[in-house]
Amino acid sequence: MPVALRAENITVRFGGVVAVDKVSLELPKGRVLGLIGPNGAGKTTLFNAVTGFTRPVQGRVIFDGKDVTTMPPYVRTRMGMGRTFQTERPFEELTVLENVLVAAFLHNPKRSAAEAAAMQALVQVGLDDRAQQPAADLNLARLRRLELAKALATRPRVLFLDEIMAGLNPPALAEMIGFVRGLTAEGMAILMVEHIMEAIIQLSDHTLVLANGALIAEGAPRDVIADERVVEAYLGTD
Repeated sequence: MPVALRAENITVRFGGVVAVDKVSLELPKGRVLGLIGPNGAGKTTLFNAVTGFTRPVQGRVIFDGKDVTTMPPYVRTRMGMGRTFQTERPFEELTVLENVLVAAFLHNPKRSAAEAAAMQALVQVGLDDRAQQPAADLNLARLRRLELAKALATRPRVLFLDEIMAGLNPPALAEMIGFVRGLTAEGMAILMVEHIMEAIIQLSDHTLVLANGALIAEGAPRDVIADERVVEAYLGTD
């Protein structure tokens, strides 16, 4: 299967602290790669290194056959790497549609085309009925969907989801899992950092586990969460 994204020996240091230690990953087109690990494991740091928000001191990132290791995030986004963020920061004074419109302008300089693309993204995440509502009025579940819609409006070929399920109640979680599953059905490649094991089990084709910045296990999601090394990393040995 063709590879959409590959990261090789990614190492990130903050001063004397090694936050990510020679981690490699490979994401085929149309597949979902899950990234899990306890708090402080280095998941978001690796995520940021792959998407361009943190510069690795070692290793390289290959996207669609091109070395993008030194490219800034906005260049990678234009190339087809879209992402969400853990903390939702909408333009609260703008409507839901206008928030997504900002992202849609990346590939649609004409407003009419950008609005059509923004509305399409809102339809994908079930927020089209809130298009004219101020973003400040959205609850957590809808803010997460807005974050996803903004990422989709950039036309990603690889989508990076950073804990987009966190804090959702069971009905909202089921909805979000359904939205993401719909994207995979369309052939999008997805790398997701997640603590919600239900989402990892239902969505990921392959799962990586980080602990203390290093890769300690990988494989099918049900296999890795039963791995003794993974249980120890989450729960300790006592």
